[in-house]
Amino acid sequence: MDGVISALSDFVWGAPVLILLIGTGLYLTILLRGLQFRKLFYGLKQAFSKHPDNGAEGDISHFQALMTALAATVGTGNIVGVATAVVLGGAGALAWMWLSALVGMVTKYGEAVLAVKYRVTDEDGKMAGGPMYYLEYGLKCRPLGIAFAVFAVFASFGIGSGVQTNSIAAALSDAFRVPPAMTSVVLGVLTASVILGGIRSIGRVVAFFVPFMMVFYVAFCLYAVLTHLSEVPSAFRMIFESAFSAQAFAGGAVGAAIRYGVARGVFSNEAGLGSAPIAAAAAKSDYPGRQALISMTQVFLDTIVICTMTGLVLILGGKTDGSLNWAELTAYSFRALLGGAGKYVVALSLLFFAFSTVLGWSYYGERCIYYLFGRKAILPYKCVFIAMAMAGAVAPNLETVWNVSDIFNGLMAIPNLIGLLGLSGVIASETKAFQNVMDRERKETDDAV
Repeated sequence: MDGVISALSDFVWGAPVLILLIGTGLYLTILLRGLQFRKLFYGLKQAFSKHPDNGAEGDISHFQALMTALAATVGTGNIVGVATAVVLGGAGALAWMWLSALVGMVTKYGEAVLAVKYRVTDEDGKMAGGPMYYLEYGLKCRPLGIAFAVFAVFASFGIGSGVQTNSIAAALSDAFRVPPAMTSVVLGVLTASVILGGIRSIGRVVAFFVPFMMVFYVAFCLYAVLTHLSEVPSAFRMIFESAFSAQAFAGGAVGAAIRYGVARGVFSNEAGLGSAPIAAAAAKSDYPGRQALISMTQVFLDTIVICTMTGLVLILGGKTDGSLNWAELTAYSFRALLGGAGKYVVALSLLFFAFSTVLGWSYYGERCIYYLFGRKAILPYKCVFIAMAMAGAVAPNLETVWNVSDIFNGLMAIPNLIGLLGLSGVIASETKAFQNVMDRERKETDDAV
């Protein structure tokens, strides 16, 4: 069975799907004339500034929608995923992680455009949207919508629940000697208190929680980098030489860097997997393009900022020669640069990152279960989700669950990417429409000045 699971995982995260992911991003980059580069700062400004929503439909603010998506994506992959990429692909994997993120930004933009455009109002007056809806109502293919929703529900029980709390319990036990059973109970209570209140409750919590955890982690990483500033140029030289040098090509190192850099980058920011647009659909947004530009910044913050910080710490630690596995490399690097505090920084960061992922994925699973079975299935789903979170914290070994949930996580990408390619014309037309809005807003601002 383990061999079958391993073979399926290799296929799902293998070359064909990764090429489809990157190819879709490149196609949208050309179609939208490099929108992710031209409008990045506009998207960041929209995300972090208050502006009227003009009475637009939605459940949460633009910022809360962004934080909900970041809660789900800024997780163990930002620490574990980067370390795995560096161990298996060398320092050059970080450069390919950056490149995949730059392409993935426009993929995330396209997902959010479609999510807002094709969202519907459920029987409780809340927004419901995401790949399952634009596959059904946009592409007119309900079977693909059902496939996506099924994959996402199974992924939520694994990658979004049990395996995250297992990481939390292990980190707290190692650093603070907290018994896993105590962690299980506390996490169960905290998870229930947030997710039973629905998206508005999740949005309020993550709007405070996620910025705090990101600042906490980046601050310590930045301190580690700045205290070794003289070594930073050498670190960047190692990254690019490992990724693009003739010696690396001759030795096959570039192939490993590309494979693991792209795969771990996608695993971290989830661009193309179809999860984040479920949160984008809940935002109070007057135009699909506005929320899409905000959603696009998620990839930038997740990979270009946070994963870069992790990567630099690992490289500056000086042990990226493959002699250590990912867990040993992470522990060694943070301890080497931050001293005894390094262990606690890693433990608390994993606590913050993993718990935020639990909150974000609970909403993704809820919307997918609603799509499949309706309102009556939401409360039972939440109860099972909470139970999985508690069980995961006390489970001795979740390697098989990790692998299975990894498969479902990757399978989500296939129907989603079909939808993005099939509806690329809609993405282009909505982009053009919002460009006219931006031009009008800029003119009104100039006239007011």
